[in-house]
Amino acid sequence: MNVILLSHTPEPDALVAAAARICYRDVTAGELLQGEEKNLSRRLIADLFTSGHTSTFEHVSFTFGVDGLSRVSSHQLVRHRVASFSQQSQRYVKMSPDPEAVVIPPSVKSNPDALRIFTDTVAKTQEAYAELTSMGIPKEDARFILPHGHSTRLVMTMNARELHHFFSLRLCRRAQWEIHELARRMLLLCREAAPVLFEKAGPSCIYGKCGEARTCGKPYKDMEDLLV
Repeated sequence: MNVILLSHTPEPDALVAAAARICYRDVTAGELLQGEEKNLSRRLIADLFTSGHTSTFEHVSFTFGVDGLSRVSSHQLVRHRVASFSQQSQRYVKMSPDPEAVVIPPSVKSNPDALRIFTDTVAKTQEAYAELTSMGIPKEDARFILPHGHSTRLVMTMNARELHHFFSLRLCRRAQWEIHELARRMLLLCREAAPVLFEKAGPSCIYGKCGEARTCGKPYKDMEDLLV
């Protein structure tokens, strides 16, 4: 999997802080932003997070490019409705016959017998896909035989409020392993671009009560457990 931050709102930390201050100050937004750019209030953003005044986080957005994610995980991604997605189409793009184009779960990789069954089956589906397309079957129909684990490419945009929600769910120990790794890499990129805004981003067990109906019983102690 490869994850890059393609673009984000300029000065995201300062913009969120300025947006919060305008609620309580008789001053122009431009003046507030200039003030925050010079002397950012870390405590203000922390207070916004603690108090739940996170509507201000919606003023900044982040756009990611993701390659090598399985369609198993991309189907989970679209459940995050406050986001925008553009995904590689299997209707129009011919899928690669490369065995590495299919994501292999760690549990399968660690078991030689399971890995053999997995790779043999992938090879057969890819051969069948190639044969169907060579017969003139449209790619949009031939793709029905491809495995769920086939990798995909996508561009995804989320605002900071939705990213906090995304991280609270997908960095949980109970999250599926692949989307957990995607979230981890995204958070590292977000922290580089907006270190104050994402200082407290992470699974709910670190910053409050576990949000899962069935807890894992092994809450994270701090973010260092995750971001190594």
